Amino acid sequence: MSGMDRNIYLSNMEVEKALGLFMERLKPQLEQWTEEEVNTISSLGRISAKAVFALVSSPNYNASAMDGIAVKAKDTFAASEANPVRLKKDLDFIFVDTGDPILDPFDAVIMIEDVVVIDDNLVEIIKAASPWQDIRPIGEDIVANEMIIPSNHHIRPVDIAAMLAGGVNVVKAYKKPKVGLIPTGTEIIEPGEPLKLGSIIESNSRMFEGMVIEYGGEANRYKPIPDDYQLLKDGLLKAVDQNDMVIINAGSSAGSEDYTVKLIAELGEVLVHGIATKPGKPAILGMIKNKPVVGIPGYPVSAYFVFENFVKPMIKSFLKQPLSSKDIVEAVLSKRVVSSLKHREYVRIKLGMVEGKLIATPLNRGAGATMSLVRADGILVIPQNSEGVEGGENIQVELLKNIEEIKSTIVSIGSHDIAMDIMANMIHQKDSNYSLSSAHVGSMGGIMALRRGETHIAPIHLLDEGIYNLSYIKRYLPNMEMALIKGLKRIQGIMVKKGNPKNITSFEDLMREDVQFVNRQKGAGTRILLDYLLSQKSIDAESISGYDREMTTHMAVAAAVDSGSADAGLGVLSAAKALNLDFIPVGEEEYDFAVPVKFLKLPMLELFVKLLKSEEFAKELEAGKIMYI
Repeated sequence: MSGMDRNIYLSNMEVEKALGLFMERLKPQLEQWTEEEVNTISSLGRISAKAVFALVSSPNYNASAMDGIAVKAKDTFAASEANPVRLKKDLDFIFVDTGDPILDPFDAVIMIEDVVVIDDNLVEIIKAASPWQDIRPIGEDIVANEMIIPSNHHIRPVDIAAMLAGGVNVVKAYKKPKVGLIPTGTEIIEPGEPLKLGSIIESNSRMFEGMVIEYGGEANRYKPIPDDYQLLKDGLLKAVDQNDMVIINAGSSAGSEDYTVKLIAELGEVLVHGIATKPGKPAILGMIKNKPVVGIPGYPVSAYFVFENFVKPMIKSFLKQPLSSKDIVEAVLSKRVVSSLKHREYVRIKLGMVEGKLIATPLNRGAGATMSLVRADGILVIPQNSEGVEGGENIQVELLKNIEEIKSTIVSIGSHDIAMDIMANMIHQKDSNYSLSSAHVGSMGGIMALRRGETHIAPIHLLDEGIYNLSYIKRYLPNMEMALIKGLKRIQGIMVKKGNPKNITSFEDLMREDVQFVNRQKGAGTRILLDYLLSQKSIDAESISGYDREMTTHMAVAAAVDSGSADAGLGVLSAAKALNLDFIPVGEEEYDFAVPVKFLKLPMLELFVKLLKSEEFAKELEAGKIMYI
């Protein structure tokens, strides 16, 4: 295939319409889907294909409900404290343990605590027993021929116990749909293989494996196949023959080596190529040999949402299970989200409860940002034909985590530092009820979040005429009772590649034509520091190539320098050390925490402050080779 021979998207179809078309074509396979016998003891998580009825009663005999003596009730009616009744062993009573059979002529049990033993053959009671007292009758729990579970039921541990108690040792369950997973790409390597320039560790198929198992299917993952048309064709045909549905990961877009759509068209039929969703637009839905085949984009976030939108409903349909509704909560969006009119967009959201109000902070929206899925507490769905949502608006968020966990989260919005990740881990270690959520929007973004009542704390490092942070709190939060908790002293400097190949030693060097700079976003304390230092040296920002290229964290700046896409960037020493970069110090700064006084008595904030001041926290920073003063 030549570089000019590229795919053209066949459609920009709405998600519901595409799924409906796909499921319609799948109906014959679903109607013929078979069942199998499964041992009851290994049926956890399976879906019952038939109702299960008890074969025996439980208990299947009259059983003692406790330790004591079995008696004839009529022999005890005269017993009282004033008139104790004595009973002879084997004639009037027998000793029984919990679960022992109760046989004629005995028809009641008196627990051992109410029995006075006179000798080996004689006991005394002071209270009458009623007929069938403390006896579990036949079928008290389960009666033979009673239905234990219905068909299309998700079998739980308690169901297994009930079926076994009812004498059911095998159960009819729907077969698990076998899902073939084909990772593709010449650049793909397996985990543990040497990582070279241009290599990508294959991880999407392992995510798919977990999702297939979680939704009730059987995952069949194949080794990665390079971008070779014949190899891909052979691998696809093999997977179609061996599975009930096939997922091809990567190669679904419009590049010259994106072969998936051509393969499906050659071997079967392409139903849809191009979904009106972001991320996930290049998805392909097709059929080969009457089996569904889905081409899923390679970017991890795109892959996740395409799987959720199309593969999950298929698996559930094979198992006759409805898609469970997601828990929805209302939250306040912390900053504006702009969206395209052409797509439905899935925005990953971090949630936190501040004074009874759920605050939603958008995470990185890139299709390749795997960590946005890891960190997300929920999903904001922006419908097609919407230009987005304004900051401060109420939104509906689909929850990915338990709401109680979210309510116990410290919301931190402001400047980024690796120390916040260490703090988050320590908080959860000390008390698993609490967690720390950090949104990296820069120091000024944190100040504004405090002003809007959207965060518990704001990490800041804002320089004003040689003094850090105080003037900004007074200027922007004049009507709020604030505390400034002193945090860390950091060293800021120019980060360059190891060995400093461009021989960069000062800000003046950033103006050279052969030097490419990378900056922090507007409002970040590092950006404010840079502008301050440039003005002191009378350097025009426009003379620096890359000044307008923005990153949201110190680590992102360091990664840009390490990758070679930038020659220099301003950041903290800890970020440079983390990626083994050279570092030209330019000064010290104070990284502090602005906190409304009213939050200081919250137990989770008390824990934060305690840990911040602890020797243990200092040792964690030192162990991680994070450099602070």
